[in-house]
Formats: sequence, structure tokens, C-alpha cells
Amino acid sequence: MYPPSNQLPVGIAACGCLTPFGDAASTITALLADRCALALTPTLGRDGGDLVPLALVGPMDESLPPRWLPDLRRLVATIPAGHWGGPRSPVVVASSNFGVGSLYAFTRDHDARHLVHGTPFATVEFLHSAFSWGEHVTVLSHACVTAHLALLHATRLLHAGLADRVLVLSFDFVSPFVAGGFHSLKILNGTMPAPYAARDTGAIGLGDGAAYAVLTRDPTPFCIEAQSLHNEMFHVTGNSPDGAGFDTCASAIVTAVGDRRVWVKGHGTGTLEAGRVEAEAFARQFPAAPLVSWKGSLGHTLGSCGLVELSLAVAALATPAHRVPGTVGTTGPCFTDNVALTSFSAEPFDGAVLASNAFGGAHAALLLTHD
Repeated sequence: MYPPSNQLPVGIAACGCLTPFGDAASTITALLADRCALALTPTLGRDGGDLVPLALVGPMDESLPPRWLPDLRRLVATIPAGHWGGPRSPVVVASSNFGVGSLYAFTRDHDARHLVHGTPFATVEFLHSAFSWGEHVTVLSHACVTAHLALLHATRLLHAGLADRVLVLSFDFVSPFVAGGFHSLKILNGTMPAPYAARDTGAIGLGDGAAYAVLTRDPTPFCIEAQSLHNEMFHVTGNSPDGAGFDTCASAIVTAVGDRRVWVKGHGTGTLEAGRVEAEAFARQFPAAPLVSWKGSLGHTLGSCGLVELSLAVAALATPAHRVPGTVGTTGPCFTDNVALTSFSAEPFDGAVLASNAFGGAHAALLLTHD
């Protein structure tokens, strides 16, 4: 687990996100109303293909400039001003896909302009220039725990005294290449996802999403008190069926939680085996904690899900009602009794455990607390 107990938590000075519903506040309102952003969409966009559940900000087809750039500009415009990329205010950019859709587009029309956004390095160089960042920019990618890894890296910079504040920015937008890849694994199919539901067929949805967080050593109303990363390296795509990887990652957070009451935002994509072992692990590690997933509405925002969902958790806790959305898209029966199908009040709880998981048995979790 990181950080050790003798180090202070990091404060969240600001955060925000963009989903098909809009900003964090609009998205929380939609989730509390049980609205679903997913719609059955051709896997390959204008080229057709099987219909699969996607939650998109705009048409999926790649364009020049790339379709995600206007939305990312809109999100970045809400970030508090600062000399981002400077020596005391570095930037960490995270994504599992970056501009891979532009590479796919290049293979189709051979327009070299796509290559400006076609690799992680090229994409971040483009953003570096577009947003006038300084030279202190780090790029991270590790499948669906990418945002958690970026948050941990930012935390280490702060604890080492190498920064006063750090901007973490993460974005993943669905492209035909990404949708086609998941569809080939048969987990993205014509069925709508139902996270943690005990049913015969598993299914996920994919969604567009981007988010940011500004972390600081200064006290703030919302803090990340502890973080845990673990990779069981069990299988290329799967987890150990006994849930050992989930237990190892969560148990480190259990120590930080102590006797406080928490609720859990799980990964919950809608797959069967991973959903079952995750739900069972959280029932063991946090037996009194309700478990929710929002991917049945928003889809899986891939490497950005950890930061998108952190922003949504903060937005839910910051509203006057302090209500946490339930597991939209699932009606039950569920793998375990701890799954919360409807919204609930956050008032009885002292914090939240936010978790994400990835291919290869990678696990990540953090403890979010608030005044």
C-alpha cells in the first residue's frame, strides 16, 4: 500500500470530468435518475458491424482534427489556472488508448495528418503545445488501472517534495479500433451490461470519458488517504478465480479504513467471473459496505475510469443531498447481497473506497475521505 501511515494524505484541490451526460454534476443527476447513456451502436461506426452498447459524446468515426479534441479542450478550460508543466506544477497524462483511433484512420485513408495524434508520445506532444504546458509532463498507460497509477505517481511527487501541486489528466474515447477489439473478445456484444448481476451471459459497454484532478499537499475538503496497487499476473485477460488479487489489493485499504464506515465504488463492468470474484472479495473485506458500479450507464471508460469515477464520487458527496447513485442497469439477482441497486445517502459513511481492475490481473484502489 502507498502511502505509509506516517505520511499525510493528498488533497484534491479540484477535479472534474466529461461523460456523455455532460460534466460531473450533470452526470450524477442522470445517474440518480437511473438514466443510461449506453445505446446499441454499430461496432465499426460508419462501416457498420454488429450493434453493441456504447456511450458516446459524439459520432465514433475518426476525423481531422480528432473527434475527442474539442471535448478535451472544453474540459481543460475548467481546470484552475496555473503554470502547468512547470517544475513545481507538473502534469501527468494518462490513457489506455490515446490516439489509437487516429492510427486506425491512417491505415484506411493514409492521410499522414492522423499521425500527429496517432501514438501516445505524439498525442501528448500535441496536447503539450495546444495547452501551453511546460516541459514537466509525464505519460502513463497501464490498461484500466491507468488513472490510479497516475494518481499514485502524482502522490509520490508531492510526498517527495518535488511538486507543490500536480495536474492529472486522463481521457479515453471509443474508436472503431477499440470497439472492434473488445467485440472480438465477445465481452462487448449485443447485450446491455448489468454489473454484478448473476445471469447467464456477461456483457460490457464502452464509453467516452475524460477527467482531471489537481492534487496538493495542502488540506482540502476531499482527500486521498491511501492507495493500493497489486498485479497478480495470473492471465493475459483474467483473474485468479479465488479472488486472491482482489483480496490483496483491498486488504491494504482495509488497514487504512480502520473502524470507519465506507461505501465501495467497484469496477463492475458486467463480466461474469470478474464481477463475481470482485463482489465476493469486497463482501469479505468490507462486509458492511454497499457496493456500486456506474458502468451499466456510462460504459467502461477504460484507462480513464478511475479518474472519471473519482470525480463523480466527489460530485455526489458535494451535492446538498449527499446521495450516491446505485448500480444503474442491474435489477438483480446479484452475486452478493452487498450490491446496492438503488441510490443511498452518504451521510452515515466516513469515506469511500474506489477500485478499478485491468487485464492481466492488475488491481487498484484508493480511500477517499471528506470533511
